[in-house]
Amino acid sequence: MDELMMGCCAADITPNAPMHMIGFGDMISEGVEHPLAAQATVWSLAGRRCALVAIDHIGFGAEHAASLRARLAALLGTGREQVMLCFAHTHSAPNDDTERAYAEWVDGRVMEAARSALCDMHPVRAAWGCAEVDIGVNRRAGGGALDRRAGVLKVADAATGELRLLLLRLTAHCNALKGDNRRISPDWFGAARDVLSARWGCPVVLTQGASGNVAPRFFASRIDPPDADDTSGRFVRTENALSEMARAVLSAVEPVVEALEPHDMANMEMYSAHGELCAAVPDAARARAIAEEARREAGIDGTAWLSEVARLQAAGVTAQRERVEMQFFRLGEGCLIGVPNELMCELALEVRARAGELAFLGGYTNGCSGYLPTAEEYDRGGYEVLWSMLDYFMYHGRVVPLDRDAADRVIGMALDGLRA
Repeated sequence: MDELMMGCCAADITPNAPMHMIGFGDMISEGVEHPLAAQATVWSLAGRRCALVAIDHIGFGAEHAASLRARLAALLGTGREQVMLCFAHTHSAPNDDTERAYAEWVDGRVMEAARSALCDMHPVRAAWGCAEVDIGVNRRAGGGALDRRAGVLKVADAATGELRLLLLRLTAHCNALKGDNRRISPDWFGAARDVLSARWGCPVVLTQGASGNVAPRFFASRIDPPDADDTSGRFVRTENALSEMARAVLSAVEPVVEALEPHDMANMEMYSAHGELCAAVPDAARARAIAEEARREAGIDGTAWLSEVARLQAAGVTAQRERVEMQFFRLGEGCLIGVPNELMCELALEVRARAGELAFLGGYTNGCSGYLPTAEEYDRGGYEVLWSMLDYFMYHGRVVPLDRDAADRVIGMALDGLRA
């Protein structure tokens, strides 16, 4: 029987100089709260090889992510669809679009980590588990759905039983540090990795779920951010927000990790499905109304956005299309599924209901291309649906969210891909 092989290596990608940050507008960093990391895991079974790389970043642009995946695929001797980039979606990392030298250096560091992982692969066994963790809050006033799953993949050396890796899928925005933070940080992902790694003495890789509308329960800020209305009692303002998030994760997953018994895996594959989604460009009157609402409700300046909408209208562009890649990493009975978009958690919950507890649909995979709301949230509007596009349209390649039916189509793609 073929043995599952796995290698893992991490690289420090912390900048050593002030950088333009991304996540709360354009601002310059002032020191480092916690180092940033890129972690490469390389897997092989039955002649198949793939890589899952976790990166402390908000999410590269599409071209940057595609370029890095192509380089990694060449290193591994695979296709690009066998390379999955999972972004933490921290709002406290450098802007890879404006900090080009940093972005190129990060790519080099990722390549080095992948090369080291490839050269240090060992036969392993693995097991999936699932815990329930209380780390997220639905950002809508009054609350809403939550995906409380902490998916756990425990990987141990086949010969010695020594832990080689813990890989977790968790669902809460990496913005416990809010808009008044100027320090580089992987946010609560970094604290959770440290706590879990200290507990089990092995590398810990975290991947982000469908957290588009899920804020971290604990937050650290002197301001009153719109996505952490602490007057409701659902959020906890504390200077120790990062460590509180980490402790909540540890408490939830510890019994599950201890109970899991890694075993031989009969199947491992990484593959993609593709679909085209559409976003209708608003007319002039609708665009002005959106910009005014965003200014009034969230203090967002939509001047540049209005200029881009006007340019599209003058060019006769009535719709913008996005070719969406959905990627699957299937190992045994569990599967990580990802798209670049900031999915709302209801999409992951629907896939869970129809495909099982260990089918984890998430976002921030191979980049970040804007929010993808449910049809119900689409009708309600607000920051995740419309206003954020006024700040980030230049990164996402479109001026409005994908159309109202996009969520159902993404769910369908996930279910079809799982049946493949």
